[in-house]
Amino acid sequence: MERSTVERGEPDQSPTWSVAAPLDDDRAANGASAVEYATGVNAVCHRSVGRLARGYVRRGGDRLPEVAMTDINAYLTGEVVVDYADGLISRREALRRLVLLGVGAGVAATMLAACDSPDNPAAPTPSDSTGTGPAGPPARPTEAITFPGPQGRTLQGAFAGTESPRGSVLVIHENRGLNDHIRSVAGRFATSGYPALAIDLLSEEGGTARFTDPAQATAALGAVPPERFVADMKAGLDELVRRAPGHKPAAVGFCFGGGMVWSLLAAGDARLGAAAPFYGPLPSNADLSGSRGAAVLAIYGELDSRVNATRDAAKAALEKAGMTHEIVTYPGANHAFFNDTGDRYDADAATSAYQRLMTWFGQHLT
Repeated sequence: MERSTVERGEPDQSPTWSVAAPLDDDRAANGASAVEYATGVNAVCHRSVGRLARGYVRRGGDRLPEVAMTDINAYLTGEVVVDYADGLISRREALRRLVLLGVGAGVAATMLAACDSPDNPAAPTPSDSTGTGPAGPPARPTEAITFPGPQGRTLQGAFAGTESPRGSVLVIHENRGLNDHIRSVAGRFATSGYPALAIDLLSEEGGTARFTDPAQATAALGAVPPERFVADMKAGLDELVRRAPGHKPAAVGFCFGGGMVWSLLAAGDARLGAAAPFYGPLPSNADLSGSRGAAVLAIYGELDSRVNATRDAAKAALEKAGMTHEIVTYPGANHAFFNDTGDRYDADAATSAYQRLMTWFGQHLT
């Protein structure tokens, strides 16, 4: 039986719950310890990030002034802190990345110190899932393309086509920009019958390839005005409609890109037939009513407590807008569980999520 928690909603209907059976393999015991960890050490770190997002953090009883952060800055900052808390990066590297994001060195040190409490449990070792390869079918090759953007700008992307489209997909990358993993995702969608355009939201800066240091690409994303992201994504939809006329487009994004999908929905675009934010944070005060025609499949990982803190708000926004939706949470899975090149990859959850996504597209794009 599939291991996930599902909440469904249809326009003018109360959502119903379907809960999968408890974990029944070796992941169960480790999953329980991981949940305790996520609500322990990460809770402390998340509170620190939350204070920074509100314009300050506390050290002892002192308030440290800090420039107010946008939702995007706060999210990118929080990713660094949680990566440090999870033992994925060193303290030195975390400090370097935070400084690149514009966080003062003193404030950065205070934030990381919140993750060093001796009362916090050690991060659990992720258990192996059944399989190691990428979720979905083999990827079709992508081609590098350019296309018109807002205000006469030229945008970059990677496109994978198919002979008999069933719809089309705008793919929005994580916080490292457009890389080979995201190109592969676009290629897999094309193999499944959905031509896909993976947009490079760093096109204005010369493209992701211009950055040899992924942390600098992340910092560059943090400096972009949110409205430019929305305008560029809408231009990406223009290009998709041009390349696959007569077919409904969808938008899919991961991590940072998941947040961008929510932002695109909040900006309103009647062309969208479906959208799937994977563990993406909902923007503050999001009103999704302008994209009421999009059926939303929102994917979360149980251990991703930072992003999951916005899940109830996302549910409320979807219900308020009267949108068809399904909210799925995968037990034992963490943030970025779909990324087969990352430390948190969960092959079981990723495979299930891909299959569910294709079913969703089949229902709402064709």
